[in-house]
Amino acid sequence: MESGGKQITAQLIFCVSVAVIGSVQFGYNTGVINAPQTVIESFLNQTWYRRYEQYISSSTLTTLWSLAVSIFSVGGMIGSFSVGLFVNRFGRRNSMLFVNILAFIASALMGLSKIANSFEMLIIGRFIIGLYSGLSTGFVPMYVGEVSPTALRGALGTLHQLGVVIGILIAQIFGIDSLMGTPDLWPVLLGFPFIPAIIQCVALKFCPESPRFLLINRNEENKAKSVLKKLRGTTDVTSDLQEMKEESRQMMREKKVTILELFRSPLYRQPIIIAIVLQLSQQLSGINAVFYYSTSIFIKAGVQQPVYATIGAGVVNTAFTVVSLFVVERAGRRTLHLLGLGGMAACAVLMTVALKLLETAPWMSYVSIIAIFGFVAFFEIGPGPIPWFIVAELFSQGPRPAAIAVAGLSNWTSNFIVGMGFQYVEQLCGAYVFIIFTVLLVIFLIFTYFKVPETKGRTFDEIAKGFRQGGGSGEAVSEKHEELRSLDANSQV
Repeated sequence: MESGGKQITAQLIFCVSVAVIGSVQFGYNTGVINAPQTVIESFLNQTWYRRYEQYISSSTLTTLWSLAVSIFSVGGMIGSFSVGLFVNRFGRRNSMLFVNILAFIASALMGLSKIANSFEMLIIGRFIIGLYSGLSTGFVPMYVGEVSPTALRGALGTLHQLGVVIGILIAQIFGIDSLMGTPDLWPVLLGFPFIPAIIQCVALKFCPESPRFLLINRNEENKAKSVLKKLRGTTDVTSDLQEMKEESRQMMREKKVTILELFRSPLYRQPIIIAIVLQLSQQLSGINAVFYYSTSIFIKAGVQQPVYATIGAGVVNTAFTVVSLFVVERAGRRTLHLLGLGGMAACAVLMTVALKLLETAPWMSYVSIIAIFGFVAFFEIGPGPIPWFIVAELFSQGPRPAAIAVAGLSNWTSNFIVGMGFQYVEQLCGAYVFIIFTVLLVIFLIFTYFKVPETKGRTFDEIAKGFRQGGGSGEAVSEKHEELRSLDANSQV
């Protein structure tokens, strides 16, 4: 199979698929807490009664539940910030292998919490699986980006987000009350990550290390060349090696870049700000308010079977991620991100109107479902997949681990804020809660239009040169890149 002059080989697909198991885990543990909310709250209440011989107050229950939901993000914040400690020392593949230890521990804690009558085990397990997920959100896009050829980097990078949404959908389906969302089986639901962790541990043994890591970090050119031949399905990997060597020379000039240097150096300041804002645009769009609390939102919207509406949102989520996978290398990252942000803002307004008019017009519940489905669809067109892999594209090998750590911390911090605070803000604002997200979406749309460059089809070195030469604005960098390509084409004629 050919794409843009590059062959998609079985080895490449295998490596990317095995890596994306970490993305599925992240998505699963994001969505798993949603459907069984009622039965887990009942467990919290009963455990409290056994200890104190009185039922838990409504405010304390809300706090405990919000903590169980959002502590996942706290672990993610710490994990994402620690990515650089692992990938530079152990490599990309081995880091993905080692981190599964956390998945085993977390699964055991959550799976045994009911037997032990301990909601503390549940909360600690959620924290540890968040730690695992935070590390995975750094490891997976980095590994996928580094094993992929330039022409396929965007499409294969989207597979991280596809893994996330598939994980969310699996969690939503498993969580219905006719499967594992029951008072007896919810611990099995939360302990399920144990199984994909075992599968990934076994499969990673057959995956090579990132050729970029081997050449640039370990100076093992022969080994990197051998890996590239297998990944590309050809004996001629000269262009890939040349690009990596150029990046290595650039890295020698810039040395290892710390997190502080990302903000101090004029060379990195603008791309790191772009990376942070793109991550904020993903989480502060309001999407996790839907993922974490969609069941309760559908109940308030008057939906008779809210759990199936939630699963419907998961199906839409997955379908439009597949759409993004096929169009990202044609339409471009910047264009899709703008389209996604604009569509989400429109759907958020529609959702607000529907929820506000629900009391006087019950048929508005159908409008609210359409609005939520549209909100999710537009998210997966742009803000869902693009921020994850564009960070790796904005930076060369030297600053990349530090940049991914900062971007990941930004993503998980805003994830925590939404997860912990949404219920309280929703109680305060009622139907107008999504207007807050609308305002934020418009701000992010304006920023993307003026500041985010197009990275489609460009090497890491070309993107870095664009910031050095073009000032970094979205249109300026994209136009300068097209000018350079035109000049190159004319010189070859």
